[in-house]
Amino acid sequence: MEHRDSRTAPPALGVGMVGYAFMGAAHSQGWRTVGHVFDLPLRPLLAAIAGRDAHAVRAAADRHGWAAAETDWRALVARDDVQLVDICTPGDSHAEIAIAALEAGKHVLCEKPLANSVAEAEAMVAAADAARSRGQLAMVGFNYRRVPALTYARRLIADGRLGTLRHVRVSYLQDWLVDPDFPLTWRLQREHAGSGALGDLGAHIVDLAQYLAGEVLVGVSAQLETFVKERPRLDGASSGLTASGGTRRGPVTVDDAAVFTGRLASGALATFEATRMASGRKNALRLEMNGEYGSLAFDLERLNELYFLDYREPAATAGFRRIVVTEAEHPYLEGWWPPGHALGYEHTFAHQARDLVEAIASGTDPMPSFADGLQVQRVLAAVEESAQKNSVYTPVQSVEAEVR
Repeated sequence: MEHRDSRTAPPALGVGMVGYAFMGAAHSQGWRTVGHVFDLPLRPLLAAIAGRDAHAVRAAADRHGWAAAETDWRALVARDDVQLVDICTPGDSHAEIAIAALEAGKHVLCEKPLANSVAEAEAMVAAADAARSRGQLAMVGFNYRRVPALTYARRLIADGRLGTLRHVRVSYLQDWLVDPDFPLTWRLQREHAGSGALGDLGAHIVDLAQYLAGEVLVGVSAQLETFVKERPRLDGASSGLTASGGTRRGPVTVDDAAVFTGRLASGALATFEATRMASGRKNALRLEMNGEYGSLAFDLERLNELYFLDYREPAATAGFRRIVVTEAEHPYLEGWWPPGHALGYEHTFAHQARDLVEAIASGTDPMPSFADGLQVQRVLAAVEESAQKNSVYTPVQSVEAEVR
């Protein structure tokens, strides 16, 4: 086997991650894998991971391949071997960590939603803009943009295959909160999570709708509901979407479900549903987009498939066709397996890492930007405002009409 001469290897890019639970594991998988799949201009190195529990963070470092472990995120940001800080913590710490990292001269990847409030997101955008002038880049982690079928859907829409867009329908359904005795984890506390299903799931589908359409939502009309008002307080640590509770109960301060309609800048109508209370639905993100020339449909639980209809075909043979998005010509597939060999959820994080590394190497702005994350945050804020005002139509504060 031929080995690459280390003297010609790409320059290293030291990555430091803050957080090691569900998203930390997913991001670790992406960083660990990306350089073995794609030819990159920079070589990601898993330099250090940070978390408050010394034993747990050391175990996570060993499990996921990080060279060092820190118990203070500030120490990780200060490390000379870290050039990029990846933030996988609850939303209440995103702004503080991201701003500090950018001011320290680091590139930043921050999990979605960008922040817990519009004000925090605006501060992050200001820090990112200032850092951009110094050569540091910032990206928000909406990983579902990196599902090859959805990246390809964006291409079809941008190429005009649907014509003028008329309807967007998106739902994201999960069931991990159906049990009223599921414990009161941080995701159910407003001071940590910002909002419930709205921010956790709704942020994804708002971003996808705007990304695929190539335009922003300009107004919404919404309803929010919390079905289980109190839950057992957490007894011990939580992991991913699992946890154990004690006998004492505490208040749930976020929504369990969000339902809202919206209008895009072009006048197209959109409907959204986000819930963690849909029995039997594990990770059901589904969307359909209808235009004057055709339609697209997608289901995350069948993420290698995209359904496309060309309305201009003869009625006798017209219908939705199933596109298996695994060909080498499809987005990201040049690095993976032969056609028909399916990809999964974890691959979106490798694709995210690839795009960010290439942007850093070329000095181009990565997508989605912190400004894109702010736009989503403004939609979420408008949804909450509308729900508080008995579903009154509420404009979305925005300065951009297009989404990259």
